[in-house]
Amino acid sequence: MAELSDAKRRIIELLKRADWATAQDLAGEINTTTTAVRQHLDALETSGLVARFEGAIHGRGRPAIRWRTTPLSRELFPDRHSDLTVDLIRSIRASLGEDALNTVIDRRSAEQLAAYRAVLPNGSVPVRVRALAEQRSVEGYLAEVVVDDDDLILIEHHCPICTAATSCQGLCRSELEVFQAALGPSVRVTREQHLLSGDTRCAYRIRTNAAGPPSSVDNVRW
Repeated sequence: MAELSDAKRRIIELLKRADWATAQDLAGEINTTTTAVRQHLDALETSGLVARFEGAIHGRGRPAIRWRTTPLSRELFPDRHSDLTVDLIRSIRASLGEDALNTVIDRRSAEQLAAYRAVLPNGSVPVRVRALAEQRSVEGYLAEVVVDDDDLILIEHHCPICTAATSCQGLCRSELEVFQAALGPSVRVTREQHLLSGDTRCAYRIRTNAAGPPSSVDNVRW
């Protein structure tokens, strides 16, 4: 996303605080002309950061154009969800112990497995693996599948939980188990590249017609 000028960033901040505003409202707040504000708003709209809508009509004439921010504008503001996740992991570990943290991870894994089983279609292994990659991309992992002889490689070019996984590597272990359980016993899933081991991405080899190891995810109890 291109760097915003001070005036454009100020407009975004004002719209965040006010929910919506007209160009005239904004001009008064930043002490400039309405024409200048409209130019900034047009540029921000082109970038997808703000959107226009028509307000109510008061008296005669056309309704006033109002402006508000879009969900994309959230990327301009600090997001500390990774810090919060790490803090929660530390708090669970310190207050309740490692076993309690593992129980939380197991519960998350069971819910994750149920969600994957719900979206993976019946069909061949390649169809199911590609469906898994699509779902992982929706979750932010930028996943793809490549063919390597008789095997498939599930590659994840981004890890949205990397910070949390650094603090709690049980999250990585559980994901490998979830993949195995979701794809079923006719395949074997092994991790060949690991971001936390210094690789630039995570990659999982999926061997077909091979019995996979039993997954602890199916045996989670709570």
